[in-house]
Amino acid sequence: MLKKSIELIRREAAEQSENSLKRTLGPLNLILIGVGLTLGAGLFSITGMAAANYSGPAVTISFIIAALGCGFAALCYAEFASMIPVAGSAYTYSYATMGELFAWIIGWDLVLEYSVGCATVAISWSQYLTRFLASFHIYLPARLTISPFETAKLGDGSVIHGWINIPGALIVILMTLIIIRGTKGSALVNGIIVFLKVGVVLVFIALGWRYIDPANYKPYIPQNTGEFGHYGWSGILRGAALVFFVFIGFDAVAASAQETKKPARDMPIGILGSLLVCTILFGLFAHVMTGLANYKEFANSGAPVAIAIEKTPYGWLSQAIILAILIGYTSVILIDLMAQSRMFYSISRDGLLPKVFSDVHPKFKTPYKSNIVLCGFISLFAAFVPMRVVGEMTSIGTLLAFLMVCIGILILRKTDPKAERPFKVPLVPLIPILGILTCLAMMVFMPADTWIRLLVWLAAGLTIYFLYGKKNSKLRKSVRIMKLTNP
Repeated sequence: MLKKSIELIRREAAEQSENSLKRTLGPLNLILIGVGLTLGAGLFSITGMAAANYSGPAVTISFIIAALGCGFAALCYAEFASMIPVAGSAYTYSYATMGELFAWIIGWDLVLEYSVGCATVAISWSQYLTRFLASFHIYLPARLTISPFETAKLGDGSVIHGWINIPGALIVILMTLIIIRGTKGSALVNGIIVFLKVGVVLVFIALGWRYIDPANYKPYIPQNTGEFGHYGWSGILRGAALVFFVFIGFDAVAASAQETKKPARDMPIGILGSLLVCTILFGLFAHVMTGLANYKEFANSGAPVAIAIEKTPYGWLSQAIILAILIGYTSVILIDLMAQSRMFYSISRDGLLPKVFSDVHPKFKTPYKSNIVLCGFISLFAAFVPMRVVGEMTSIGTLLAFLMVCIGILILRKTDPKAERPFKVPLVPLIPILGILTCLAMMVFMPADTWIRLLVWLAAGLTIYFLYGKKNSKLRKSVRIMKLTNP
């Protein structure tokens, strides 16, 4: 339960001069990072899944509930990010408030969150690529574009099982190569892509609104099937838990704190700004998408937007938007990979993971070895795991991280009330408590198999901590030295 003081965390970050991460990001870059990661993954893939399986047209209500919970957590993130402007986000905040063991648990959870989140987007990217190429009569072998646990229906009506998702794995490898070359170039590429994605979303909303069929909203909240979580209000809440996945964006903003020029000022702007922009766009987009096509048509589809666009007379729009989605997904994958490697960088700097994860490239100043290891791990997920599984695992991982951050604010306000806080959460303890309750409520509504996978992952993480991390913890070693020199 050893804790790192905020002063120690700041001092360590300041001492990392020659081999540290470069500070190249401003407030606009941070907003674009948050929007780039948030606007895409859920909007173009998870939304259809939540509508088809859980919420129906009321998926818009699911987004509102998820955004509300996210807003509480975002305020807590903003306070921490302004106080502790270093890489690591929720991991670092937990180290300062709850101690090393909880920091490891949340750090390990975030590794899962970013890994499966990135894999989710890569899988959907592969499905959109297949649709795009098919419009030009270029047909990729179905067995090579889906996992072994998924099936595809061929033109002759036969159903086949997949072997491996090759396009999903290849896009992960390509984005890793870009990230290794540095965050400034990554931020520039991301900025261009984000502007393209926002434009596409606005065009879809504007043109699609005219062709909404009100019949698709009836019933707006489908009657529960008798099974908990399948439609009705329990389905809306389960849908909210699933689409919570999309709000991982501002955690990635917090993870970039050590590469921000003026973190105390810029981090709250980046976190809250990206949340506001995305929440507005999400609600409008989900409303139009479920109005264009019946929610049942999105079942088992990783490309629901393509289905919705087919209901409009704009044939050219379908291909243009799918192309933009493909380009946009690359920014989501890029930011996911960048944020995860920074998480490993922070954990490794503390000695809880091997030094290989914090080795910085002599020229590009990026944790390139960490990028390479994670690339191999995530590309395997993208190649062999179904999208529904990785999507739900990302959501529960995100909820757990947000929960711990809200708890951390309550603890730190009690243990260190006089600490400098460039940004302060209003109405404490009300806001953090509401964040905790919202996150807990949505976690309860996640499917049982998702909980089992999370517990298995955390058990593996605890095994690594007690076999390696605890013995090699730099904080623990420094405490031992202090005890020896000052008995």
